[in-house]
Amino acid sequence: MRVAIVTDAWRPQINGVVTTLGKTGESLAAMGHDVLIVTPEHFLTVPCPTYPSIHLAINPEGKMSGMLDAFMPHAVHIATEGPLGWAARSYCKRRGLAFTTSYHTQFPQYIKLRVPVPLNWSYAVLRGFHAAAVRTMVPTASQRRELRRRLFRNVVIWPRGVDTDVFRPGDKAFIQAPRPISMYMGRVAVEKNIEAFLALNLPGTKYVVGDGPDLEMLRRKYPEARFTGFKHGHELAAYLAAADVFVFPSRTDTFGLVMLEAMACGVPVAAFPVTGPVDVVRNGETGVLSTDLGQAVHAALRLDGKVCRDYALARSWQQATECFAAHLVDNSASPVPGHEPQEYGAKQGSPVIVPRHGVAAEESQN
Repeated sequence: MRVAIVTDAWRPQINGVVTTLGKTGESLAAMGHDVLIVTPEHFLTVPCPTYPSIHLAINPEGKMSGMLDAFMPHAVHIATEGPLGWAARSYCKRRGLAFTTSYHTQFPQYIKLRVPVPLNWSYAVLRGFHAAAVRTMVPTASQRRELRRRLFRNVVIWPRGVDTDVFRPGDKAFIQAPRPISMYMGRVAVEKNIEAFLALNLPGTKYVVGDGPDLEMLRRKYPEARFTGFKHGHELAAYLAAADVFVFPSRTDTFGLVMLEAMACGVPVAAFPVTGPVDVVRNGETGVLSTDLGQAVHAALRLDGKVCRDYALARSWQQATECFAAHLVDNSASPVPGHEPQEYGAKQGSPVIVPRHGVAAEESQN
């Protein structure tokens, strides 16, 4: 099957959405599918207001139509609700193609943290966006319940996986600092509620691994914490494995892939009992959920890291992608007459990115 995935979130961003889509593309290719991932790198872009590291495509409709016409996808999945997502939605509706969407990010809450837009307004826009899809995929049961409460229809679960070869227990001596090491890893932005972690009175040393618009402000405000900035790949995994507890203070995530990555490293999680953590963490076994985050940290430090590792080992990207593929809608029964898909020059089954200048390239997720 030829599968087109359209996303406004892509490299060089490092976050759960980008990791999920990259791993899904790789796994689909391994299953024998041809994959086209349409990303902002193929278009002229502008920095997102209040978040300049995110680039948004400008007027992508024409070029996107050409890319999708050439690829002739059997299935179209729209991963995000940005300019590319809206353009792909319009493309599918014009051509009578059924498509699926996914809900990765709680944009209404993110927007409200930055500008005074009522949640109901934002949800109304997103509900209209996803209403045209045959199915909307979410990562957890609690997120499905929340969207159903908001009157979204045809919401199904697409779980997440973790690369347990990269994220695995490692040498605690990689970090030389007073212990215990309490660590946050991820985007450094207001919606992640990192100050709820940094303001805690905890023994040992607090680490923040990641980058984002709030990094310099938090460095100035919390000089006792250690901020590593952006890390990736095996170095990122080494930091994570050296922690004693992973602190996930966000109240707005739909999943929180970093929690699975921490568990794969044998590191228990401390978090609030909200959407994301309540589905990812086995309370009292792989982490501790509490409205008192400090109490959760202290309790999580007593948990067995081997239990965390075993839990993560049962959650592979292949399993997650098989579920994703089962939710896709195959339009191949009604192809466009007299038209054959364009060969982009990549290997059969390889996840394909159509680059800005028209030369095919293969992508892999770090």
